[in-house]
Amino acid sequence: MQQLTKKAIMEAFIKLLNVRSLDKIKVKDIVEECGINRNTFYYHFEDIPSLVEDLLRLETEKVLLAEDDLENWEEAFIRAANFALENRKAVFHMYNSSSRDMVRRYLNAVAQDVMARYIERAGAGISAQEEDKELIIRVYRRTLVGMIEDWMEAGMGYDPEELIRRLGVLFAGNIRASLQRSADSA
Repeated sequence: MQQLTKKAIMEAFIKLLNVRSLDKIKVKDIVEECGINRNTFYYHFEDIPSLVEDLLRLETEKVLLAEDDLENWEEAFIRAANFALENRKAVFHMYNSSSRDMVRRYLNAVAQDVMARYIERAGAGISAQEEDKELIIRVYRRTLVGMIEDWMEAGMGYDPEELIRRLGVLFAGNIRASLQRSADSA
């Protein structure tokens, strides 16, 4: 029952975020939206920032548990970014608030994990140096997070999936080639 209440609070919060900015949402609004009392909210969350942090943590965990079957990093990152794509206004409102750093941590955690998993699969059989793998992960993570941040700063008015897929076309084979160069230079 407690998990259902917590989920209801999060869903009410996301619904409100899709309508107004984070800084304009009060605990009162959330409890009214999901039909609970303030004490119930405070049983589950210390305040709204802790709700945001928990929501992003849960979304990150969902992504990290579900990415093993994808063949390329583009698909993995698009799937990982589904929360942002499905809740554009909510994410936009979180990003343009005092919770911007939490959103950035979420994006970085997801991109880090997606790229680390992909590089392990792409580098199977290649004895690339670990520091080179980490460098490649960092470059792609920064690129992907930067693209998503650019999208958010531009008002989320275009489809970032197209850009991610285009980047995949332009960078096709680069990761495996980089891993091979690392192994060859060892």
